[in-house]
Amino acid sequence: MSDPPSAPSQLTDRPSRDVLGRPLGDLRISVTDRCNFRCAYCMPRSVYGPDHPFLARADLLTFEEIERLARIFVGLGVRKLRLTGGEPLLRRDLAALVRRLAPLGAPIALTTNGSLLRLQAAALRAAGLDRITVSLDTLDPDTFLKMNDADFGPLDVLAGIAAAEAAGFETLKINAVVRRGVNENGIADLVQRFRGSGHVLRFIEYMDVGESNGWRLQDVVPAAEILQRIAAAAPDTELEPVAAEIRGEVARRYRFRDGSGEVGIISSVTQPFCGDCVRARLSADGKIFTCLFASHGNDIKRPLRSGATDAELANVVAEIWARRADRYSELRSRETVGLRHRVEMSYIGG
Repeated sequence: MSDPPSAPSQLTDRPSRDVLGRPLGDLRISVTDRCNFRCAYCMPRSVYGPDHPFLARADLLTFEEIERLARIFVGLGVRKLRLTGGEPLLRRDLAALVRRLAPLGAPIALTTNGSLLRLQAAALRAAGLDRITVSLDTLDPDTFLKMNDADFGPLDVLAGIAAAEAAGFETLKINAVVRRGVNENGIADLVQRFRGSGHVLRFIEYMDVGESNGWRLQDVVPAAEILQRIAAAAPDTELEPVAAEIRGEVARRYRFRDGSGEVGIISSVTQPFCGDCVRARLSADGKIFTCLFASHGNDIKRPLRSGATDAELANVVAEIWARRADRYSELRSRETVGLRHRVEMSYIGG
């Protein structure tokens, strides 16, 4: 059994900000490196085939270990927890983890491809999940198959969204990765489908996360063009910018002037936001990453399973954050090959 968690006041001598002055604010927790989709921009089937060596069950952090580390992160200032993957709903009885995390007091969010949400939304809500983000790149079945390479279609994802609504999740975030020549013409369909729904639609520039997706700059649809396409899809009203509510928001937010909803654009490529990044990531096998584009993580599982106290683990986390100087998107070159090795997004979550 671990010792009682260290009180935040005992850690005031520890740096609360990284080298660039950014506070530790959010923790993204990957619960699995597996996924039932093979999205070309994340887990292309040519790389993640039937023989791909995914993490063994014994290598995964247990729910008890995740709870303990999450408590330590909250004690160091984390204000939000997000469960990711891979596809987190593939982790058995994820609602049990949510029940463990709920008493920590930090809002709990989930990012999912939505394919299994119809079966789990009610249990997750009852367990204490606060927010859901669903990935939905297109409403067109053929384009969906081309992008996501899955035995599911957009109707399955929409059914998951409906189940979440029925379970009491009033406002979901719907994320769409936009790739040139693939789905940019579907932006209007998504806007028309979700405008007025109460949900927040967010478009993401195609990013060079990992090294397996064959990223090219010419495949990126810039945020400025995405914004133009959103406006063209709603010619009866105007878009106006919305100020960020908290530091570290990744999306530039806009609302329709007629009150019919809000959209966001995540523009890591053309408008980097490293200066406000407050996110740490915990991989499913217990490594801490301080950047989505990191080349390596810091092993917290070894001390965790070797008898370290909560105070000792808190010191490790604080020291990792204090020496953080990541700002990959601001350093990105036109050709990112060779800039440095980058961990795959499916391993640490988006």
